[in-house]
Amino acid sequence: MTEEITMKKIDTFAEHGDDGATNETHIEAKDFSLFYGDFEAVRKVSMEIPKQKVTAMIGPSGCGKSTLLRSINRMNDLIPSTSATGEMIFDGHNIYNKNIDVVTLRARVGMVFQKPNVFPKSIFDNVAYGPRLQGTKNKQELSEIVEQSLRNAAIWDEVKDRLTANALGMSGGQQQRLCIARALAIKPEILLMDEPTSALDPKATAKIEDLIGELRNNYTIIIVTHNMQQAARVSDLTAFMYEGVLVEFGKTKQLFTNPDNPQTENYITGRFG
Repeated sequence: MTEEITMKKIDTFAEHGDDGATNETHIEAKDFSLFYGDFEAVRKVSMEIPKQKVTAMIGPSGCGKSTLLRSINRMNDLIPSTSATGEMIFDGHNIYNKNIDVVTLRARVGMVFQKPNVFPKSIFDNVAYGPRLQGTKNKQELSEIVEQSLRNAAIWDEVKDRLTANALGMSGGQQQRLCIARALAIKPEILLMDEPTSALDPKATAKIEDLIGELRNNYTIIIVTHNMQQAARVSDLTAFMYEGVLVEFGKTKQLFTNPDNPQTENYITGRFG
């Protein structure tokens, strides 16, 4: 039997912690490497990312954290001469199998980028864009999806009276929350965030961090950040990467207060990076 190329959701039984979140592994890397031509940007990474938790990736610029993040929905495929070895497992499937439907994968693994990338369309049409591509045409259904997505992104009350306004007229923080709403509209299970607050002021950053705390109840969130204080505030687990290698991965509190690896301690105490 060939691999399920549409990667339909499978039912699983999972244990839950005291906070109600599942301890089930959602994404697992097994000796995963990503190459740009001959350059090995990510080197034999093995890690298990749990469901409905926030996992932060930290490390100096060029350490491979964004490359690893984008590997989870194969965004790196868009860069010429990339190749991968090892496995990236999602729902029992290696997503780098040639039979995997990448469009379906990206619907299940949403992405929010460093800078807000709103479309030059209305606020409504920005959020409705993905559902329309998936075949939703009914106006009432689209309206319900847009409202719920904007509510989930904690921006509905700010924009409900100007849904027909051009999204380019929103503030930077509002645009980023709109991008989150647009990602949520296609009902992903995993939300990837690549430095989502690096271009925002402290007030807008705080709103995004509060939003991450709310979304964790329903989504697996993986965030790349240069801000170690942010990682400590928002994440359950933290991965420290250096020169493409996963140096340490564990519970955030332990990693920041009592890391196992001296290299991790040197980084978080500012001795390098």
